[in-house]
Amino acid sequence: MAENRTPVLKVTDLGIDFGGLTAVNDLCMEVYPEEICGLIGPNGAGKTTVFNMLTKVYQPSRGTIELCGQSTEKMSTIDVNRAGIARTFQNIRLFMNMSVLDNVKTGFHNDISYSFIESVLRLPRFAKQEKEADQKALELLKIFDLDSKADLIAGNLPYGEQRRLEIARALATNPKLLLLDEPAAGMNPQETEDLMKTIRFVRDHFKIAVLLIEHDMKLVMGICERITVLNFGMMLAQGTPEEIQSDPEVVKAYLGE
Repeated sequence: MAENRTPVLKVTDLGIDFGGLTAVNDLCMEVYPEEICGLIGPNGAGKTTVFNMLTKVYQPSRGTIELCGQSTEKMSTIDVNRAGIARTFQNIRLFMNMSVLDNVKTGFHNDISYSFIESVLRLPRFAKQEKEADQKALELLKIFDLDSKADLIAGNLPYGEQRRLEIARALATNPKLLLLDEPAAGMNPQETEDLMKTIRFVRDHFKIAVLLIEHDMKLVMGICERITVLNFGMMLAQGTPEEIQSDPEVVKAYLGE
């Protein structure tokens, strides 16, 4: 059972205030290894704010965040990424004027050890690490069926392929936990169906946990093993998809059925 393992992510009594406004309060949540979890709620419920606290874009006002048993309290955004959290964004944030290959290579920044001078002079360590990065990036692109488009400009890819590229770039940082912020936004039904397969494949192939924010309830209920529901910054419910769908408070506040 998942409860007998150490969680990849453990959030306890997490909250944040902006001025006199409490955006999130008393959030408790756990994500276990190789688990796909959902974070849902109405617009303005605080979902993206939670992601920003998990990645230290925002510093929480109270509560604790533990990644594989280690507190992230004193970590920076870069530290959190190196420790094992990667994310994508609701609005795709690729380097649109760079090649598909180079976008993925930016995800290997944690592994780069050559100096600026070595890169300018094209010294052996630079050449060796760049060759290794090219090979690793192509391997990732092949997994997402994008290797044949490695030399294309990222901005010229269709929308669904841009989403896959963003996930590939996030995976290049070798995360333990992947945060997906509304990955199905703007997708048609077929693209959403393909995305569900991609998320399952990522979990199974890379042996990582996934936490996603999503408004597409077909995707959430079809892929998530456990779901946390936020409403006005407070945790409204937590449970399996079946439990969430049958919770009268959730139905009243969010599902609208």
